[in-house]
Amino acid sequence: MNSDQNKNCTHILILGGGSAGWLTASIIAAEHCSNSSEGVQITLVESPDVPTVGVGEGTWPTMRQTLRRIGLSEHTFFRECDASFKQGTQFCQWVDGAEDDVFYHPFTLPEGYLETDLHGYWQRRGLATSYAETFSPQISVCERALAPKQLVTPDYAAVVNYGYHFNVGKFGQLLQRHATEKLGVKHVLDHVSGVNSFDNGDIRSLSTRSNGELEADLFIDCSGSASFLLGQHFGVAWRDCRPILLNDRAVATQVPYRDAQAPITSTTVSTAQTNGWIWDIALPTRRGVGHVYSSELTSREQAERDLRKYIARDLGQESAEELEVRALQFEPGYRAYFWHRNCVAVGMSGGFIEPLEASALVLVELAAEMIRDELPRNRAMMDFVAREFNEKFLYRWERVIDFLKLHYVLSRREGEYWEAQRHPDSIPESLAQKLQLWRHRPPSLYDFDRVGEVFPSASYQYVLYGMGFHTEPRATAKASERDDVIERYIEEARRKTDQYLQALPSNRALIAHYLR
Repeated sequence: MNSDQNKNCTHILILGGGSAGWLTASIIAAEHCSNSSEGVQITLVESPDVPTVGVGEGTWPTMRQTLRRIGLSEHTFFRECDASFKQGTQFCQWVDGAEDDVFYHPFTLPEGYLETDLHGYWQRRGLATSYAETFSPQISVCERALAPKQLVTPDYAAVVNYGYHFNVGKFGQLLQRHATEKLGVKHVLDHVSGVNSFDNGDIRSLSTRSNGELEADLFIDCSGSASFLLGQHFGVAWRDCRPILLNDRAVATQVPYRDAQAPITSTTVSTAQTNGWIWDIALPTRRGVGHVYSSELTSREQAERDLRKYIARDLGQESAEELEVRALQFEPGYRAYFWHRNCVAVGMSGGFIEPLEASALVLVELAAEMIRDELPRNRAMMDFVAREFNEKFLYRWERVIDFLKLHYVLSRREGEYWEAQRHPDSIPESLAQKLQLWRHRPPSLYDFDRVGEVFPSASYQYVLYGMGFHTEPRATAKASERDDVIERYIEEARRKTDQYLQALPSNRALIAHYLR
């Protein structure tokens, strides 16, 4: 029996919960009226006793628009998810390992970035302040652990751009309640035992232990690294990224505050180590800290010792030794394509690289939004949508890999791990070519001009010039005229910095206000 090519696509089945499954369900359901009889029916099925693995505790600013569109209030999100504000990433000891080796990748564009070449002026003048600090007031806001908005600023509005840190388990639970109670998503707790196909290879239904066969028109695979549908059933090939990005393991723990009123850091703090790097994410009640490393170049035991040594700087060695550490394993890579027949993979079932720069959840958002916006009317239209989807997401995965690799390529740290990360054979050709180009001009909108770029050209500039990359200055006839314009942007950044430092509350003060 073949599937009907002209049958309307009215029923979606999502396999797998967690933040990827429930976020995808919510994004589609909110737009396609799943809480009404005329809307698209969405069923999410997940095993009752297989724990979900979170895809990260950090988001990009896109999450604000996502939560707003699915109808969640920001106050509810903060109350339910132990959430805090994220305004970017602070990188410590990535360049040469010195104690004062620090740079920022903030979420706010540099002042005047879209109008002129800021970098050329900054490089010619040899300014004492960093590139990011010269043009972005957000650096000072982050250094003082200030919130990105005031107490009276409305939900999801911003003074400076921001995303979130949160408890990923609580986030999945909030989305589940919201999706089932407000958005009309049907929730089935059951074991999926098999996949049933039409003669043409499309999935007809999933067999479950207690609920029989669950039929649908479109199946979304959010089953995590198991990739039960796209990987196991359809056998779509896996592209291993370990030859490019070496990390495939992590050890992680939860760190209590010594003082319940300690400042809540405004950024993810990423600190380079001898054999990897450590993330440090501040939530209102605790910190999430983990060491990412390569199993080929160091042992779990050594990574755990380095993690406890890092934590001991704040807690003391005795308290650091008492913390329970869990081990995480991942295969860095992604599928050769993501939408096959009437099945599309979202989240870790489609790919995962590493936690650096928190790209996991934004890729879930982008995938769910494209499914929502391009939802095929019928099976005949589905192949056209799949072709566009695959092209866009292959491009996005390649750009994510380039951007993450950039951090390692620019490092001057010594040791086997860092030398292996910089080895020419491990650098993608696309990144190597851009680095050659950027020796002569800074990254620009021409390099990253697609709708929904995960990392725009400003992100590349923040990392490049934060890590000491040199672009040859270009002499032009209008240089002095532009210098006057850029000096006004620098003065505007200073003015905003003074204004923000006086007007913005601390992160902890604003979060406490939300919780009240």
